[in-house]
This record gives sequence, structure tokens and C-alpha cells, in this order.
Amino acid sequence: MIAVRHLTILGSTGSIGVSTLDVVARHPDRFRVVALTANKSVQKILEQCRRFEPRYAVLLDETSAERLQVEVRRAGLATEVLWGVDSLEKVASLPDVDTVMAAIVGAAGIRPTFAAAATGKRVLLANKETMVMAGRIFTDVVKENHATLLPIDSEHNAIFQSLPQHFSGDLRAVGVRRILLTASGGPFRQMPLSALENVTPGQACAHPNWVMGQKISVDSATMMNKGLEVIEAHWLFEASPEQIEVVIHPQSIIHSMVEYVDGSVLAQLGNPDMRTPIAHALGFPERIETGVNPLDMFKVARLDFEAPDFERFPCLRLAYQALASGGSAPAVLNAANEVAVDSFLKCLMPFTSIPAMIEDVMQTIGRRDIATLDDVLAADGMAREAAQEWLTCLA
Repeated sequence: MIAVRHLTILGSTGSIGVSTLDVVARHPDRFRVVALTANKSVQKILEQCRRFEPRYAVLLDETSAERLQVEVRRAGLATEVLWGVDSLEKVASLPDVDTVMAAIVGAAGIRPTFAAAATGKRVLLANKETMVMAGRIFTDVVKENHATLLPIDSEHNAIFQSLPQHFSGDLRAVGVRRILLTASGGPFRQMPLSALENVTPGQACAHPNWVMGQKISVDSATMMNKGLEVIEAHWLFEASPEQIEVVIHPQSIIHSMVEYVDGSVLAQLGNPDMRTPIAHALGFPERIETGVNPLDMFKVARLDFEAPDFERFPCLRLAYQALASGGSAPAVLNAANEVAVDSFLKCLMPFTSIPAMIEDVMQTIGRRDIATLDDVLAADGMAREAAQEWLTCLA
């Protein structure tokens, strides 16, 4: 008999949430959706409630939640509508939920992701900010509460698949020399540096391989996304910065690799479709069908690799610096980046100002010791204030 998993999906209307529900819908005998959450996408989450009939639907925005409540009643659904961060934590830690997809983008996803880990859930981690901002604290919570942590980022999921099944946190003990973290290079990999000043949000969001939300698309264009993944890989796999090397691979077919001391390099390949890592984590340790097209190696024909250029991608350099500094530095990096990307998307500053703002904020705030989640959130708040001040001076 197949054991049914009961799911809370944090961020169900985003690209990861939508892909998760697509996989879930293909296996109605395996999964039951208990709760869906979003920011304020009333119509999207209403459609999802009609299809999956969750017990709870949570919106961060109170006004949007009130609108959703009216629509849910009108549709005759039994779904209970809640709102706010406390409600996100509630549905992430429900006693009858065993699996939580943590797919809320940004710092807003940290508290409910912590709540899931603190109650021993299987946490499918797509919210990289949890690891970037509070990696040591979060991994301690996972271990102390016997939660299961499975990475959803295609790169970290590929690394997870390429490591031995008995891997328990010591790379050298299983013969690993280094992790090779692949990156597409984004839409501006070959654009003249002089032209970057004038790129538009539309150009930055036009990823050549992946269909993603706006924020993560811009992060891919600056390669901050890869920088955050370097920090995440450090905590997920207990890898030193020297053991994590970024490799630009424009085709996005090899999702990452693990190099062993005997010279072997194991890689996970597949078409660039997030349903693959999502299904891997949902079904783990089993493999389940995803709807993803099989990889046609003859059509791919070639696989290219190149080293990243820190002059073109200064955000990657800043991420390595934050990892080396430790403490509050990664949280400051992440917060400043969120403000910078949002400002760029609103056309308040040029693309090339994104790393400039981040570097200035990191220098202004400096490094502080981190002992609790409150320390992390305090550093996040200070960085956002400094970033706003920087933006005001720019104007």
C-alpha cells in the first residue's frame, strides 16, 4: 500500500508552488494537500483551492485574505482562510502534515520554514534564504527535531543525488574532493560590459533556459542566485568555500557535479524543468513520474563550460566574501540584494547599481555574531534600512 503524504505548500502560487501542484496532481493516490499559502494572489490561490480542496488557505495580506474568504464561501468550499505570518507558521507545523514545501521567496519564508523543521517535518527546501541567512541555526533545528531536509534547487538536488546515500555530513569521509555548482550565466553572459548599465527589467527576467519568477530571474542575471547557492551548499553539505566551485554551463543540462578523490565526477543531467527535483524530493527515496520530457542527448549535441568572470558578475564575488566573513554577513548580503533587485525592477536604479548597493551596505553594516533567529532578523532589518538610505542618496 502506498503511504499518503500530507502536504503544506508555502508559496503555492509561485513557480515552484505551481510546479509542485502539477506533480501532486499526477499522483492523487500519493499526496493530499492540507494547506496552501501565498502573498496576496487571490485568484490564483482560489483556483488552487477549487482543484485541491485544502483545509487551509493562508495569505500574508489581510485585505487579500478577506477577499479570498468571500470567494471561497461563494464557491461553496470548506477551506478555512487565514492570514499573516503566524498563520504561515501554524500550517507549516500542523500535526497531520508530514511534508512542507518551503517555496516562499525571500526572508518572508524563514519563520514558517523554521516552524516546519522544529516540528520534525520533511522539509523540501526551495527557500534558499533560510540557509543563507541562518544556516547554522536552521541545520541545528533540523537535527535536534529529527526533521528531514531535502533540497529543491536543481543544483543542490543534483549534488544530493550525486552523493552516496549514506552521506552524513563529512565530504572527505565519502571521498569527495569538491562540489561543482553549475550556472547558466544568465541572459548577459556575453553582453559587452559597457551595455549592462542600460539593460531593462524585461531583459533581465528573460532567462534563456528556465521559467522563473522575476526576483530569481534577476538574481540569475547578476549571478547572485549562484552566490546564494554557494552559501546554501556550504550548510547543506558541510562544504568549505574551497570545496565549492562555480562552473558556467550555458545549456543547463548538467545541474551540478560531485568530484571524488579517485578522479570520478558524478553528475545529474536532465531538461531544465523544476518538476524533476520537486518530484525527486516528494517521492524520495522512490522515483515518481513528473511529466518532464526525456532528455534527448542527440538534440543537445554539445555541453560547454567556462569559468565565471568576477568583473562581469561582482555579486558572486560578494557572496563568497560574505561566506568567508560568516556571522551576519550572509543575512546582510541577502537583505541588501532583495532591496536592490526590487528597486531595479521598479526602475528606480540601473542594473549595475545592484552590486554597488550590496557592497556599500555590507561595508556599512559590517559583521556581527549570530546566535539566534532574532539576531538574523535584526541584521536583515538593519541591512534593509541601510539599503533604503543608499537608494535615497542615489535619487
